[in-house]
Amino acid sequence: MSETEVVEEVEEKVEDYRPIAGIGTLVFGKWDASEITCKDPGLAPYINLTTVGVPHTGGRHANAWFGKSKLSVVERYINKLMRTGPYTGKKQGAMKAFEAALDNIAEKSGGNPLQTFVDAICNGAPMEEITRIKFGAVSQPKAVDSSPSRRLDVALRNLAKGAQQGTHKSKRTLTSCIINELNKAAAGDVTSFAVSKKEELERIASSAR
Repeated sequence: MSETEVVEEVEEKVEDYRPIAGIGTLVFGKWDASEITCKDPGLAPYINLTTVGVPHTGGRHANAWFGKSKLSVVERYINKLMRTGPYTGKKQGAMKAFEAALDNIAEKSGGNPLQTFVDAICNGAPMEEITRIKFGAVSQPKAVDSSPSRRLDVALRNLAKGAQQGTHKSKRTLTSCIINELNKAAAGDVTSFAVSKKEELERIASSAR
């Protein structure tokens, strides 16, 4: 067998082992996460978009310190969607609803829907909150800066809660409520649940300085 025939045979075998869609930086096998930018320099190192196939790790990082930082924010948001109400434990349904929401956003905007998702997180993350300090028997509120990890947690929780509340006593689907909440939060609209909660927290904190 000549050298040319050997090279052709090796190339044919390599073509048979193509990477599976979704492995690496493709979220749901559709959108490239490597081109996403974050306008908030404090949150940028904490927003993890790497995913391998389906965003479901089975809680392998649950007992590790700051193990959630190794999870994709896509999976963390899906987990937040099923915290309470009729979506508890229904990860497949929450995952399909979020994927359909990203499809719809991509179709209408013509861009990468993950950018809308990241912008919504940045606009929904509070910069400061309040804590209570005791001086003897007197307890008074005090403004404190939020850590980036805490800011990300609060933003994801409020984005998910806003989508959940939109379906309460309504015929709207979870998908349509996710689309509505993400689009409003990404635009910084105060009618978004996450943005309104952020401004409320920061307003209370500013009065407690």
